[in-house]
Amino acid sequence: MPKLATFPKAELDDLVKGSMSLSDYLDFASGLDIDGVELYPLIADLKDPGSWGDYRQTCSDMGLEIPMLCCSPDFTHPDPAFRAQEIEKEKKWIEMAYALGARFCRVLSGQRRPEISREQGIDLAADAIRACLPHAGEHGVTLILENHYKDGFWEHPEFAQPMDIFCDLVDAVGEHPGFGVNYDPSNTLLAGEDPLEILSRVKHRVVTMHASDRYLKHGTLEDLAREEGVTGYAERLAHGEIGQGMNDYDAIFSTLSGTGFDGWISIEDGVDGPEQLERSVAFLRRKIKEHFS
Repeated sequence: MPKLATFPKAELDDLVKGSMSLSDYLDFASGLDIDGVELYPLIADLKDPGSWGDYRQTCSDMGLEIPMLCCSPDFTHPDPAFRAQEIEKEKKWIEMAYALGARFCRVLSGQRRPEISREQGIDLAADAIRACLPHAGEHGVTLILENHYKDGFWEHPEFAQPMDIFCDLVDAVGEHPGFGVNYDPSNTLLAGEDPLEILSRVKHRVVTMHASDRYLKHGTLEDLAREEGVTGYAERLAHGEIGQGMNDYDAIFSTLSGTGFDGWISIEDGVDGPEQLERSVAFLRRKIKEHFS
């Protein structure tokens, strides 16, 4: 049976700036009907490595696990020195994940820089991910590649956002016991593609999932595509209550159930308040029971 975690989507900026403490967020999360919390490595209270074990114990005392660490390495930079720095950064995040008790650590391809060709970008990202795999293996951590839209601090969208590039990158990294896919259906919608199609192509590689629903506050997906050079998330993009947006969770969970999926599902929601997040948790609990029990 899949387990549910939350990611602090609504609280992330405050947690990174330090205006909200991680302890306060964990107190809030412990009141939800969830099994764990997915964390972000740039949270201010995680800067001191000496705190990692303490937060692991704090979560355990609350009956929560820390299953995943949501990291954003940028492996498609043309400068080898920059890429080497990003690899070392990912290795440090792997160590953080291990200390927190997380079994999964996200990797990305990198930014879709206009000077990087399709073939070059796939090669650079695959080489960098493979370079991290031995370190992850030593720490019992699985690297999870997400079909991502755009890190909030990036100028360009994800290089491997298009489905064909993402699938080719997964193939380029290759079969490895410490490598899998973190499936996010909403991000495929933002690429103007079908989240069920990409799931059908990578379903046997999916080991974790991000659950969200997306809305466009105004305009169209074509309008969103024209905003690719804007740093951070586009203003017209909104996270919404799960089950009320564009994703077909019955079809998604039916497909995952058919593969024997029993991994973590991490919720990205709550930007419109805790009541919204509670409804999303209840929706996902109900759908998990329907499709996986």
